[in-house]
Amino acid sequence: MRDVLGWRRVFGVMAPSTNTVVQPDFDDLRPPGVTNHIARIFTPDADAVSDDSFRAGIATIGGNVLDAVRSVVTCRPDHLIMGMSAVTFLDGVAGAEAFIRQVRDASGLDVTIGSHACAAALEAHGGVRRVAVLSPYWPVMNAGVARYLGERGHTVVRDLALRCPSWTGIARVTPAECRAALLRLDGDDVDAILQVGTNLSMLRLAAAAELFLGKPVIAINAATYWHALRSTGITDRVAGFGRLLEEF
Repeated sequence: MRDVLGWRRVFGVMAPSTNTVVQPDFDDLRPPGVTNHIARIFTPDADAVSDDSFRAGIATIGGNVLDAVRSVVTCRPDHLIMGMSAVTFLDGVAGAEAFIRQVRDASGLDVTIGSHACAAALEAHGGVRRVAVLSPYWPVMNAGVARYLGERGHTVVRDLALRCPSWTGIARVTPAECRAALLRLDGDDVDAILQVGTNLSMLRLAAAAELFLGKPVIAINAATYWHALRSTGITDRVAGFGRLLEEF
């Protein structure tokens, strides 16, 4: 007998303990019969983040992921979702595949990760090769995203790191600031704009920006949840969150 609320799919989601955006975003995107269950990855908040402290923070999060995996599998989910992007981009495609293997070995389940989901989202739109990248992080992260996308056949034309001063500070970036960043990144030499960083609130703004920029604007939370749905056979179209969920 299926779970009475998650009668179609039960998703286990691993997210940093400092993240306050990914959980409500994923809940806004879930179709009927799909439920999300969050396991917190212990993440000390960090002040005065720099390239070096950012890498150190990612290492801490990466070291705590499997504890969250082992916790969330006790609710017997059908599929796992990594609700944090940085660890899935750093070290390129090989690093992403290694991360997936670690989670599968610990859980026995398939997992959706942000890097693969974003690449699949770009490919779903067709003809997207030149990309601009927006992140709330520091330049070292954007370099990791560019490396990963390059290995997947995309060129990062330009990028913008907002250099948020703490992990929790990411959730305080306003829609107006994000809109200004999108306008700085856009240009005729860009086929699509990709936003990474799951604690940056961009779900609805990205959908609106597709209308006023006239090109794909992909928020990582939308791409990740879309990929989890499609990977598990759920083809429902979800309106109001951009072309990806409405058309593909």
